Amino acid sequence: QVQLVESGGGLVQAGGSLRLSCAASGSIFSLPLMGWYRQPPGKQRELVASITSGGITDYADSVKGRFTISRDGAKNTVYLQMNSLKQEDTAVYYCNARNTRSYWGQGSQVTVSS
Repeated sequence: QVQLVESGGGLVQAGGSLRLSCAASGSIFSLPLMGWYRQPPGKQRELVASITSGGITDYADSVKGRFTISRDGAKNTVYLQMNSLKQEDTAVYYCNARNTRSYWGQGSQVTVSS
């Protein structure tokens, strides 16, 4: 069983930055794919960014050039660096990890004000 604990959300002004962290209870080397999803108010959950164990990344078009996903195997942690934040980035952000199963973090609120 894998547990994911997120941290780093909060309130930020438009144009600002935040970094989300997702700490896994075990080695992330056993998790070939990790990612961040978000769910804006009243909308469906959507993929923001993903990263493989080999370091291959993928991003939603809406965040390309502004967000960066990375993983630190020594700390069993995945990060989402969010720069140039916009109001439309306001959402609950969820960490996800997959091997033969899919695991979710508890969610972290990110609010971008004008």
